[in-house]
Amino acid sequence: MAERDNRRDRRERDETPEFADRLVAINRVSKTVKGGKRFGFAALVVVGDQKGRVGFGKGKAKEVPEAIRKATEQAKRQMIRVPLRDGRTLHHDIEGRHGAGKVIMRSAVPGTGIIAGGPMRAVFEMLGLQDVVAKSLGSQNPYNMIRATMDGLKQEASPRHVAQRRGKKVADILRKPEAEQQPAEA
Repeated sequence: MAERDNRRDRRERDETPEFADRLVAINRVSKTVKGGKRFGFAALVVVGDQKGRVGFGKGKAKEVPEAIRKATEQAKRQMIRVPLRDGRTLHHDIEGRHGAGKVIMRSAVPGTGIIAGGPMRAVFEMLGLQDVVAKSLGSQNPYNMIRATMDGLKQEASPRHVAQRRGKKVADILRKPEAEQQPAEA
């Protein structure tokens, strides 16, 4: 009886997951052996809490569900926190690189939505971004695109973090220089 209660508790906890996950790619690989072919599967998964934390993982196994499980576990271990402006967009434009992959990500006004392709869109949705414009240049390999996106997101810095590093106040960082505030008099 106690075992049944434990299963019910575990099921209730699983119904409200802390993290959302998105399967980005599954790759079937074959190995030719004497007597035929052996198939294996590689899965690429992005996991996030949709509140500023995201991670990706890859898993390989003989069966698809096992590969996805391994990838999800790895993604949860490798999560990073990204500061978001108003919880919906990036603080500044960033560029990420990995191998031949290069991605450009720009902050956007409210209502823009996620303008990004394939693997990058999965990362942004799991991160919780609502307004962003992104472009992938170079490699179209989903692994390289996600790694380049994560590289760029690691460079994201909030005004609070920049002010703390410089030993200033956030208002000093966000204030525009005097020359830009006043129009030139002729």
